[in-house]
Amino acid sequence: MIQYDTPALKHIEEEIKLTYDGWDGDDYTRSKGLLRARRSILNEQALSHQVELLPNIIAFNDALNDALKQMYDHAHQLYEQIVTIQPGIEIEAKCLLSNKYPPLHPYKPDYIHDIWEALCDTGWNPLYGTGVTQSLEFPRDLGVPFESFIGMDCPSPNWNEGLDQELTKDLHLINAFHNLFDHTNFALTDFIFVRDFVETIDVIIEQDIIN
Repeated sequence: MIQYDTPALKHIEEEIKLTYDGWDGDDYTRSKGLLRARRSILNEQALSHQVELLPNIIAFNDALNDALKQMYDHAHQLYEQIVTIQPGIEIEAKCLLSNKYPPLHPYKPDYIHDIWEALCDTGWNPLYGTGVTQSLEFPRDLGVPFESFIGMDCPSPNWNEGLDQELTKDLHLINAFHNLFDHTNFALTDFIFVRDFVETIDVIIEQDIIN
């Protein structure tokens, strides 16, 4: 069973809350160290309980795939509608985890909502700056098939680096899963309980951004 309330984790999370509450928008050095320490402790436990976590890994990967497909379709539709009347526009679409702490998460102390807010702040946690994966940008990415965007355009794709290779060999994890697990400060047990996502689409007209 994963221990979310060890003294070490509680101490780190208290420091995260204090640091985030006092953040002036400039220095990322302290937050980076705290988030990495928290992630390391939680992932060490999670990697010893992969069988137990497997259903949520699968469900999250499926929900993430669906959210990215919805964003991909919306971005294409919006670009096609606007470019005919405003040539030269650019669009940037991002998919983010819901700002609300995952209701499915088994650990629900009162203060955890503050930790989640800090994790989801793309200024305080800049490794999460483009959301769950790289942003989709038009016209640059016009013609990129959805399968390529999610990294599933190669034989037997499976973005399961860092996980048990045998256990996860048939899951077809997408590259956004890998990005969250390997390249952001979210722990595995932070995001696999998420089922809700937020998409943002910015329309850029002569350097003016319309959200």
